[in-house]
Amino acid sequence: MKIFLDSANVDEVREAVTWGILDGITTNPASVAAQRDQSLEEILSEFVGLTDGPISAQVVAESWEEMIEQGINLAKIAPNILVKIPAGMAGFQAMRRLSELDISTHCTLVFNPVQALLAAKAGATFVSPFVGRLDANGQSGMEVVGQIVTIFDNYGFESEIMVASIKHPMHVIEAAVQGADACTMPFELLKGLADHPLTEAMKDRFMRDWKKRK
Repeated sequence: MKIFLDSANVDEVREAVTWGILDGITTNPASVAAQRDQSLEEILSEFVGLTDGPISAQVVAESWEEMIEQGINLAKIAPNILVKIPAGMAGFQAMRRLSELDISTHCTLVFNPVQALLAAKAGATFVSPFVGRLDANGQSGMEVVGQIVTIFDNYGFESEIMVASIKHPMHVIEAAVQGADACTMPFELLKGLADHPLTEAMKDRFMRDWKKRK
C-alpha cells in the first residue's frame, strides 16, 4: 500500500522523505492557508524538489470550467502534480476533461461508493473516501472503502483508492486489509506508525543485557 503525507509544511515533508517510506504528498486549501508565508505555487515548487512521487494540489474554483483552467495551470508546475478536485458533477466534468488532456486527477471529499464510481468513470487517477469524517457522522468509513474496492475490482477501473481523513493507526491497518491502494495521513500520525511500546521495551532490555556483557 502506498503511503502519502498529508501536509503543506515543507519542514515536515523534508523530514518524512528521509524515512524512505513515503510515496507522495497530499495538500488541501486549509493546510496551504496555514502556511501564511508561502503561496501554493511556492510550496509545490519546493515539494517537487524533494520527491518524484505524486503531489496532490486542490483547485479552489466552483465551476467546472474554472476547475479545468486551474488544473491546467497546476499541472504546468511539474509532471508529478495531481490535480485534486472535490466530488460533484462539476468536479466530474473537470476530471473527464483533464483526463483527456493526460493530466492526473485526484477526486477528494468522497463519502459514498457512488461518488467513487462516478469519479472512476470520469478518469480520476486517485479517489479518496474520507473515513474519519464518515465515522464521526455515525457511518462506517471502512465499510465504504470495502464497497469501493469491490466495485472497482468488479469493473476493472484503473483509479486507485487513497483512503483519507485517517484518524488513528487502525484506520491504516483496516485500509490495507480492505485492499486500498494508498493512505494519506498527517505528519505526527505517520511518524507514530513506526512505534510500539513493546518494541521500545524490548530494545531497552536488549541494550541493558548488552551493556552487562561488557
